[in-house]
Amino acid sequence: MKKVMCAGTFDIIHPGHLYYLSEAKKYGNNLVVVVARDDNSKAFKGKKPIHNERERLEAVRTLKIVDDAVLGHHGNIFDVIEEIKPDVICLGHDQNVQKQQLEDELKKRGIKAEVIRISGYMPHVYKSSKLKK
Repeated sequence: MKKVMCAGTFDIIHPGHLYYLSEAKKYGNNLVVVVARDDNSKAFKGKKPIHNERERLEAVRTLKIVDDAVLGHHGNIFDVIEEIKPDVICLGHDQNVQKQQLEDELKKRGIKAEVIRISGYMPHVYKSSKLKK
């Protein structure tokens, strides 16, 4: 079984998220989604999500394409990768984590996972910050 990991805030689930997850699922047969903690989301985006982490986690769990969904760790966003042990990590087109930075961190931790950046689906329309306005 090939495990694929995605991560994000998933505050308002929209077609861009569904595209991201469906493209990621093509790289394996077990899709695990890490939902960002409220404090980590605020640190990355500068503001708290509309929905709290539990609500966002439950929303992601309802998606049929998702095999498992978990909350990320407080603080170090890389720790959860050690627990999940993915074969592939798919980054969203607009996520701030640089592919090389992630690959370097994986190497330090002895994790052999392929890192793939998924292209956006109509990012000028489907972006949570734009949809909240």
